[in-house]
Formats: sequence, structure tokens, C-alpha cells
Amino acid sequence: MPLTDAKIKAAKPKGKQYTINDGEGLSIVINPNGRKWWRFRYQVNGKRTMLSLGRYPYIGLQDARLKRGDMKTLIAKGEDPSLKRKEEKRKTSASEAFEAIAREWFGKQVDSGWSERHAKTTMERMDKNIFPFIGGRPISELGVEDMLNVVQRCERRGAVETARRIRQIMSQIFRYAVAAGRAERDPAADIKGVLPPARKVKHHASITDPNKIKILLRAIDGFDGTLVVHCALKLAPLVFVRPGELRHAEWGEINFEGCEWRIPEEKMKGGSPHIVPLSAQAVEILRDVSGLTGPSGYIFPSVRTAARPMSENTINVALRRLGYDKTEMTGHGFRSMASTLLNEHGWNRDAIERQLAHTPKDKVRASYNYAEHLPERKRMMQAWADYLDSLKDGGKVVPLFAQKVG
Repeated sequence: MPLTDAKIKAAKPKGKQYTINDGEGLSIVINPNGRKWWRFRYQVNGKRTMLSLGRYPYIGLQDARLKRGDMKTLIAKGEDPSLKRKEEKRKTSASEAFEAIAREWFGKQVDSGWSERHAKTTMERMDKNIFPFIGGRPISELGVEDMLNVVQRCERRGAVETARRIRQIMSQIFRYAVAAGRAERDPAADIKGVLPPARKVKHHASITDPNKIKILLRAIDGFDGTLVVHCALKLAPLVFVRPGELRHAEWGEINFEGCEWRIPEEKMKGGSPHIVPLSAQAVEILRDVSGLTGPSGYIFPSVRTAARPMSENTINVALRRLGYDKTEMTGHGFRSMASTLLNEHGWNRDAIERQLAHTPKDKVRASYNYAEHLPERKRMMQAWADYLDSLKDGGKVVPLFAQKVG
């Protein structure tokens, strides 16, 4: 018996998918989640094929029957509707590509009231992490494996949180496409549990929002304490070493010509020597303080005696004076700040980890490879310093994205 709108609307979901026929190859499939899809089955040259005609109620009963009629006309002419559809898809691939639909979705979100900052962050994430890999492909052809490949690219470089955000963005785009009848389902939803859970570690309070970093850097520039503490505070975000390594720094470890700070193994948490490439900005700060505490001994000595380094609480106390309590920012937080943004902007994860002096389990390997990725680390440290300067200055922000070399 032919279908009616009343019969379609009355069809309720069951535990399993089921089909109601309209006749002449046309039927409607009722999914367990309540969604209803039109199907057309036909046979050409002995080959049986099934085509989707869209989702009900976006495609109504009369529209579905008209589509069935068009298909039957093609079959009568000896043409295969499936091949015809593929040909049409190729012609319209530009408008049906994932990137095209993503930009449609994005435009509607912006119009609905997204903040400028959220919109900018979302588009940057798509431009960098999604479009280069699946942007040109028809959205209807993308599946779970494609979604997995996209998020795992982020995961492999250590940006797990970015990978989670990317999955969420792709899922929202697919839901938009499904509602518009341009995709059948959301494959990004199927990989929700694939990413590893966040590690339960002790987190040091840190600021990673660029706008808040700008405010912090300007506050540091206006610090009214001693020159020694001021210079230590300005150097901390540029070198992002552990607070203990910063306060124990000595002039004999600094190579101004080579723009390097070489920290001996006995001062390092992992027990391996460490190289800190010094940006032009870092060198300038060290030269400023050298006239007061150089040319030997501690770079940042105690106010009571030059024979001892500054107190372990000095940087944190200075941050408190600037109005940042321990839940907002700590001296150790400069490490998280750098790690988060460098990873998000595509720098080599191994180079970042080496610069953070996260010692590999094989300590013998670590002791011999402390100069690993050094050329890239030098480029990275200067790019990081330039990026922080551009944030602080408030003008055009210098790109922090890693540049391929060679």
C-alpha cells in the first residue's frame, strides 16, 4: 500500500532499523534514533543498487516520488542513476566539499553571536588542522577513518586538547550537513572515546590565552621592584626553564657570542646537561643585569648576599605583587604557557620536549643527546620571543606557526 504523510509521521523507532515500502523501489527507513531516510532500489544490467534520496521531513513524500520518477526515467534510457549521481557530484564537488560546508556553518555561527575571539580561534584551528587534510573532499565521502587521521595528527605532536576541540568542531559541521540533507551521519561522533584521557598530573597555574599573556607581559614591564628581580621576571617567559634552574643561573654558563645558556647536569632535574638557546630579547635582558651582578657568580643573587641565589619564592612573590594569585600564574607556569602555544602552532613536539628538558626514560641517551634538535630549537626560541613581543606591543601579532625548513 502506498505511503501517506500521516503514516510516515506515525512510524515510531524500534530497537532495530526497519523499512516501510511505498512501491516501485521507493521506501523509507526508520532508524532506532528516530531519523527517517528515503531509499530507492533498482536494477540495471542485472546489478541491484540502492540510493539514498535524503532525510524526511527535509525531503517530503511528493519530493521523494518525483526523485523516484527521475531515476526510473534514467533507467528507461539505459543510464545508471548511481553513476549519474557520481558524475553530478564531481561537477558540484566545490560546493559540497567539507571546507565549503564548514565555512557555511561557520558563517551561521558568527551571525548567531559568536565572540570575535572564539570565531578567530575556531577558524585558525580549521585552517591549520582540518582543511589541509580533508577540506577539498566531498563531505558525503568522509568516514570514521578520515576523522581519526585528522585528530591523530594533533595527538602525535602532543596537542591532545587541540585534538579534542578539532573533533568537536568536525562533529558540529557534520550535524549541520546532516540537517541540510548533505550528509547521512556524523562520523566524528564515533571517535569520541578514541583520544587518551587527560593525564592526572599536578598542574601549575598558568596563563595560555594570548590576550591575557599580553596583559601579564605589560604588567611585568611595569614591575617596580629591584633590577635583579625585574630582569629575572622578564627572562622567565623567554627561556621557560624551571624556577630553580633560573635562580641558580651563573654568568659562567652564558655564552653571549653563541647566544646560549648551558646548564650543567648537576643543576638539572633529570641529571643531564641542558642547552637554552637565547633569543635576542633574552640576551638584551642579560646584558642589562650584567653591569650589576656580573661578570661572575649568580646572575640573580639574593638581596642579602651574592654568595647565594635569590629565594625560591622571589618570582612567585613578584607575580603576587602584580596582582596574580597562585591560582592564576606561577613561576613554573611560564613552561606550560610556552608548551601549550608552541604545540598548538605546530612546532616539532620532540624539539619542544627537549627544550622543556623533559628527560627521556633512557638517561644515557639523554646525557648524550642534550643538543638534539638544536637548530630548530634556536629558531623556535627566537620565534617565541618575537611572538611575545608582538602580543605585548598590541600591534600585528607575529605568526608563531612552525616554518618548514629545506
